[in-house]
Amino acid sequence: MTFSERAQSVFPAGSNGEFNLPPELSIVIARGEGCRLWDSAGREFLDFSMGWGSVLVGHARPEVVAAVTAQAPNGSNFAYVTEQSLALAEEIVRLSPACEQLRFCASGTEATMYCQRLARAWSGRPKILKFEGAYHGANEVGVTSLFPADPPDFPAPDPVAGGIAHMVARDILVAPYNDLAASRQILADHAHEIAGVIVEPLQRCTPPEPGFLDGLRAATREAGVLLIFDEVVTGFRLAYGGAQDYYGVVPDLVAYGKALGGGYPIGAFGGSAQIMALMREERLGDPSYMWVASTLGGNPISTAAAGAALEVFRAPGTYTRLHVLGETLRAGMRRVLRERQMTAQVIGDGPLAQIVFSDQAVRDYRSTKRGDGQKGRALMLGLFRRGIFLNPMGTKLYLSIAHDEAVCDEVLNRLDDALSEIG
Repeated sequence: MTFSERAQSVFPAGSNGEFNLPPELSIVIARGEGCRLWDSAGREFLDFSMGWGSVLVGHARPEVVAAVTAQAPNGSNFAYVTEQSLALAEEIVRLSPACEQLRFCASGTEATMYCQRLARAWSGRPKILKFEGAYHGANEVGVTSLFPADPPDFPAPDPVAGGIAHMVARDILVAPYNDLAASRQILADHAHEIAGVIVEPLQRCTPPEPGFLDGLRAATREAGVLLIFDEVVTGFRLAYGGAQDYYGVVPDLVAYGKALGGGYPIGAFGGSAQIMALMREERLGDPSYMWVASTLGGNPISTAAAGAALEVFRAPGTYTRLHVLGETLRAGMRRVLRERQMTAQVIGDGPLAQIVFSDQAVRDYRSTKRGDGQKGRALMLGLFRRGIFLNPMGTKLYLSIAHDEAVCDEVLNRLDDALSEIG
């Protein structure tokens, strides 16, 4: 059996989730360096997934490899505070306006889940308000109304995934992203039962419209509801201080993951010392006490990698270059589409880009859904066949520090060739 056949036999759809490639395109990755991957057959790919955005520093970044190599002989996990986790926590508290204190966990999914639980413990209310089309990890809130085929009227949720319908109907409300008036109305109608509002400041690849995040911040304060920023994607990607810095809006709670770890598994969540005090163990027995413990959270391997990654991010010019590179790619995509006389929207911000085959502006999930999804998937598969590694669901392309203008030119050439096939 080939590596791909072996993968098809032991993994549903041949992957660890979401890629859903046709069997003939299924691959097994052997190694990565910078922004390139090689599969088990030796074929080279330009990587525009970058570990779903977790490897913003680039694959096998020397500083990260050195930090991990130095720590590994001294132990990989103690389930307790280490010098590495302490230094990393101090730096996150320094850079994050929302964080006075934090705790580590092992993934962004856990970080967003803990933020939701903190909001419920703090307020004593049961419901979380999220935005349609947003992904907050593989927890119940995270996948609710993520890609509903037939969206219900707001604020009703759509379970989308199996196994959660009984919790979703009881505990989750849904609003349209970028619609401040609708969000305000839902808050006004349900403030007595809403514990928190969770939002991706940049939702998938759709930027917030001017005033939306500021208005949401004001509306949650008026309603006495905690505002949660899911910065698992935007953290350390749009700016060193994340979306809080980039958009100038400070939430009550924030969740981090992905790029923070430099390619290693990590999650972190934080807020004010007063809110975070709900997790102090001497509160056991208090109805508001929130039990949290993470076996691998803050382990010295991941936090050493994260410390090295943050040092890379702090280098002068890092974010100017990432933004220029992202705009170069998006502008190039628009040019190629225009030359091919194809109608589409190119969306994104910072080092992120997405093509939506629609003649309408994209501002939320439903306007994205009105695009031609079949054409979008055909394009993504066409790029994959041409040696561009990406998620064929087409939600976003990730750039990294390891990408450069020459790589963007190459992907644009392959984009032009792929577009010639789909008409």
